Amino acid sequence: MYKSTIKISKMDCPSEIKMIEGLMEGLDGNAKMEFDLDSRIVHFYHDIDNQRILAALKSISLPGELIIFEEVSENEVPEIAPSVEARTLKYLLIINFTMFIIEIIIGIYAESTGLVADGLDMLADSFVYGLSLYAVGRSLAMKHKAAYFSGIMQITLGLLCLIEVGRKFYYGSEPLSSYMIVISLLALIANLLCLILIHKHKDGEVHMKASWIFSANDVIVNTGVIISGVLVYFLKSNAPDLIIGGVVSIIVIRGGISIIKLSKIKTTKPVKESCCSNSCN
Repeated sequence: MYKSTIKISKMDCPSEIKMIEGLMEGLDGNAKMEFDLDSRIVHFYHDIDNQRILAALKSISLPGELIIFEEVSENEVPEIAPSVEARTLKYLLIINFTMFIIEIIIGIYAESTGLVADGLDMLADSFVYGLSLYAVGRSLAMKHKAAYFSGIMQITLGLLCLIEVGRKFYYGSEPLSSYMIVISLLALIANLLCLILIHKHKDGEVHMKASWIFSANDVIVNTGVIISGVLVYFLKSNAPDLIIGGVVSIIVIRGGISIIKLSKIKTTKPVKESCCSNSCN
């Protein structure tokens, strides 16, 4: 395997990193890339002639200058993931898994199907972000597989939410509205933070689009649980909690179906995206 260090002067934002990743997927499926966006340098680990890489970069208006070329062993090739996406996904994973633990514990204590359902939704999102993190820097096919399995997990957990709603409907429950409102407000803040973090990647590759869909759905879900908590307090009934639990379940399932459909969309030849230094920094 070879290592080519190439200076790409016009590479100044994440969208161009994604373009280069897509380009290399078509040239050399085994290639790996290490990006230094500040210095505008890319370390390519590849099997093909580096002149093909330079020609391909020029074809998408990202001409490069070869700085170093050397032969390396397989052991010298690092495990690489683009730092911008990977760092964002790590934050999303930590936030969602933490909220899953909080909502499940409080939801069981407060006998709230809405909180339990939202907690399971957070767990599903944690799976999504974990799989997306695994997919970052890997082949496009792997990214589509990660999105597909994310959708399957989402649907499975949505069905579990529906089962819990049915169980509470049959056996009855006395949800504690105050816990529902406070914890859902906390979850809403967490999901708004997730949306801010993922926003700049929402038009990226399929594994990042999946992450955006789930985060956007969660804001709607949290708002619904807050409203149901208020209604439980004033109506003195568990019906609003059961209804929101069912609605959350359906949203979770529909989100999973959307991701599965998205994962089956074939990636086409990379197209130059508009990006300027001011908007990307």
